[in-house]
Amino acid sequence: MTEGKKESRKSGQRPGKVLRGVLLGLFALCVAFGFHGFGWLTTLENKSWDLRVKTGMDPGKASDEIVLILLDQNSLDWAADTLGLSWPWPREIYGAVASFCRRTGARSLGFDVIYSESSAYGVADDTFFGNELARFGRTANAVVLGTKSGQGRSWPSHLDRQRFPLEGMDLIPAIEPGKTGAFTGITLPVPEVAKSSAVLCNVNIASDPDGIYRKVPLFSRFRSQALPSLGLGVYLAAHPGAKAGLFMERGQLRMAVNGMIVPIDDRGRAALNYRGPSGSHAIYSAAWVIQSELQAREGVALPKETLRIFRDKYVLFGFSAPGLFDIHSTPVDSQFPGVEIHATLLENLLSGDFIRETPLWAALLFSGVLVVCCGVFTAFYTRALPMFSLITLFLFLPVGAGFAAYAAGIWLPVALPLTAVVITIALALIVNYATEGRQRRFIKNAFHHYLSPHVIDQILMDPDRLRLGGERRTLSIFFSDLESFTTVSESMDPEALTRFLNRYLTAMTDIIHSHGGTIDKYEGDAIIAFWNAPLDTPDHAERAVRAALDCQETLAKMRPAFQEQTGHAVRMRIGLNTGVAVVGNLGSDTRFDYTMIGDAVNLAARLESANKQFGTYTMISGDTRRAAGNTAVYRPLGKIRVKGKGKAVPIFEPMGKETYVSRQTVISAFETGLTLYDEGRFKEAAEVFSKIAKEDPAAAAYADACRRFTREPPKDWNGVWHMLTK
Repeated sequence: MTEGKKESRKSGQRPGKVLRGVLLGLFALCVAFGFHGFGWLTTLENKSWDLRVKTGMDPGKASDEIVLILLDQNSLDWAADTLGLSWPWPREIYGAVASFCRRTGARSLGFDVIYSESSAYGVADDTFFGNELARFGRTANAVVLGTKSGQGRSWPSHLDRQRFPLEGMDLIPAIEPGKTGAFTGITLPVPEVAKSSAVLCNVNIASDPDGIYRKVPLFSRFRSQALPSLGLGVYLAAHPGAKAGLFMERGQLRMAVNGMIVPIDDRGRAALNYRGPSGSHAIYSAAWVIQSELQAREGVALPKETLRIFRDKYVLFGFSAPGLFDIHSTPVDSQFPGVEIHATLLENLLSGDFIRETPLWAALLFSGVLVVCCGVFTAFYTRALPMFSLITLFLFLPVGAGFAAYAAGIWLPVALPLTAVVITIALALIVNYATEGRQRRFIKNAFHHYLSPHVIDQILMDPDRLRLGGERRTLSIFFSDLESFTTVSESMDPEALTRFLNRYLTAMTDIIHSHGGTIDKYEGDAIIAFWNAPLDTPDHAERAVRAALDCQETLAKMRPAFQEQTGHAVRMRIGLNTGVAVVGNLGSDTRFDYTMIGDAVNLAARLESANKQFGTYTMISGDTRRAAGNTAVYRPLGKIRVKGKGKAVPIFEPMGKETYVSRQTVISAFETGLTLYDEGRFKEAAEVFSKIAKEDPAAAAYADACRRFTREPPKDWNGVWHMLTK
């Protein structure tokens, strides 16, 4: 088949396969989007995000502008052993922390501690702590907002309502009413602490349903009052004039803080860009800070390094002791103090690298392109290895894209496109099995009698290479017949004859199949086969010649056994021709065979028969000789004109090199005689042929012809041997 025809056939199949792939992909996307809408992909998405964060985190990027003071177990033990303090500590201890931060030049200080109850050590203790906070001035303290819990239901009149003026609050209900509903309950610090705080912050932040903190709100609403989270509050305490506001950008809610843009969702939450596990920021023990402050108050000169240790730092104070119950799970660490979550928010704010979430429309577009490509490619490449490669590629793409996007600070959904791809692949496999499977079964049933299993496997791997309708192809055509088979068959009973033929035909068929040939049919003892259909076989002539020589060699080995079985020396005659023929499924609507017709086929049959006149057993045409190249050694036999054809055909006898060497003297003499024959010098040619006639049946045939032409010279001699019978 020409490349143009194959390309035309394939191009005719492409629109249907493309449409099928597109429809499969879009259907899979709709199903996956339904799963997404029901929340069935949330767990997969969250777990994949945690993996991306763990893989891509970089503790070395943590800012040195942020430090943590942690009340750890060692601090609790130190206070109990040295100061005789049990839990809870008196407020003056926290006052010492605030005093030390002021002494060392901290930018601001945030306490992740709830001071909602009056101190057990009396009002003076609360007053002392409040005074220390007021002296420092740049402190943020915690409140707890709730819907069912909370000591109050309204904002206290003694507190300024505009400590955190947030512009654009009216945008929140427009996003999605209910999701951003305000808290109705509030638990405030004692008045001494609340009045002395620069900013009051909500520290009641909810985790995701699985208990992991991936996003935190930058602000919360208590009725109409906005309260920042602690991380933002620490920044605001250091920058009293900072302005904050909400605005819409391309349909997405954004928050601006002092010119810094923060991407937030419809609940005011930002996705945190964790630097690393707990301890990524500089940490100081509360015991060390308190000891240092007490020493300074006693007049001990602190080292210069200590006095500068918090200079221009944002300081956050919180708990890490297990018994104080402020340990949470995050994507990077299952033991993550709550204050470090607030520190991460502040870190992202200062660095301007909050994770940016991909809009739903963009995620759908990415998923759509992915599944359509997956559907189309899997429609075209149905073989096992390409299909496996495609499945691997398309399963990797959403995951790989998710990791690449994380490196760029983007949360690209993985669960949605991955699920859509899995559904697309599953549907493609089902459809391919239904369509390709039917085609495969047809091919096996149609060709298992004609082709070797290897060739059938090749067709099954790429059915597009097969064309079952009639087509014109250049074939190498094989005809064989047993010499004197009528005599052999008449001397054997039917059962013995059947056993003999089955053994003979099986051996010859195996050889033809091993050389990539197609069996056309058996006609009694005759075998008809061809090469270069249904699959393209560029070296078809070489294969045909090698198959013919192997058949003769194998039969020679089997001849003694066959002679014992049949009583005759079994020999086969083979004719080979290469030429254009029509090949395909030919027959009626209900019964057909994959066969061939044409002049090239008829010539191969004539060459097989011509062996009788020349006393040879394998004869090939000049076209086969040219196409086969140096596959064998070829002995010229002259030119013949078969009955019913006007054009003469050069003919050759192929043989192996060993045979040629052993017969070289005879063959050389034959070629000399053939030259004389072509020149019309019949008497001289007869003398040459006669000398080797006993050793060479072809020479004997030519000797007889030369003697006849000597007696009756032909007119218009052209050296052609005329075949008068079929």
